[in-house]
Amino acid sequence: MSRRCGAIIAVVLLSAAAAARAGEGEGAAPTPAPPAPLVKEPITGMELLFVPGGCFQMGDVFGDGDQEETPVHEVCVEGLYMGKHEVTQGQWKQVMGSNPSRDPGCKGDEACPVDSVSWSDVQAFIGRLNARAGGVRYRLPTEAEWEFAARSGGKRERYAGGDDIDRLAWYAENSGRRNHPVGTKAPNGLGLHDMSGNVWEWTADWFGDDYYARSPRDNPPGPAGPAGPNVDRVIRGGCKTGEAASERTSRRSYGYQRTSSDRGDKIGFRLVRRP
Repeated sequence: MSRRCGAIIAVVLLSAAAAARAGEGEGAAPTPAPPAPLVKEPITGMELLFVPGGCFQMGDVFGDGDQEETPVHEVCVEGLYMGKHEVTQGQWKQVMGSNPSRDPGCKGDEACPVDSVSWSDVQAFIGRLNARAGGVRYRLPTEAEWEFAARSGGKRERYAGGDDIDRLAWYAENSGRRNHPVGTKAPNGLGLHDMSGNVWEWTADWFGDDYYARSPRDNPPGPAGPAGPNVDRVIRGGCKTGEAASERTSRRSYGYQRTSSDRGDKIGFRLVRRP
């Protein structure tokens, strides 16, 4: 066989192999596009960032927290979109038609987080938003989703973004004891602002001080109901009047979901949705 003929045969064989490889994908479902890093809710303009799912050690990883932050345990959560900022007064007003906020230094400022809303008030907001959202379903994050996102994807972070609380949070030492417009402190590693400080944030979960000892590993939903006569829902992240210890990413507290005492100016919220 001539050298030229051998070269031709080699080219034909290589072309056939390439065609076979291409044919392997025929009929297969196309690879889905990865989630966009940011989506915008069209009614309010609320920006949500994609938080990839993963596993992490949830709880008091520094060993200096409260009893209800233990035991440290492995938790895995699925990817979702989370509000880049706490829901603002302007966004609340666009959906609900009025502004309930009472913080004396931030009342009426549409860039400030909405405050003075109970857990049940937030559910009313979510219901109205979802009714107009064209099939997209917004909700509060679970406690596990919140902590994973606050810790920049489950990293070992004392505050949401690292150890420099003054750079990351509005709290007792720098806030003037008032709320501040969202996004005016540095974000954490996922681009989320104010997950430490400014206002406490409602989550979906009932509060259980011993829940960590029996929490499931995958997407824990929190206790099935209240642990006692109080109707307690978990709040996270600390607030404008809290000392540094209250702004920690593992810090847990609670509010009463329906009573007027929960309509104080220290509690707000942010939303999540599935990709």
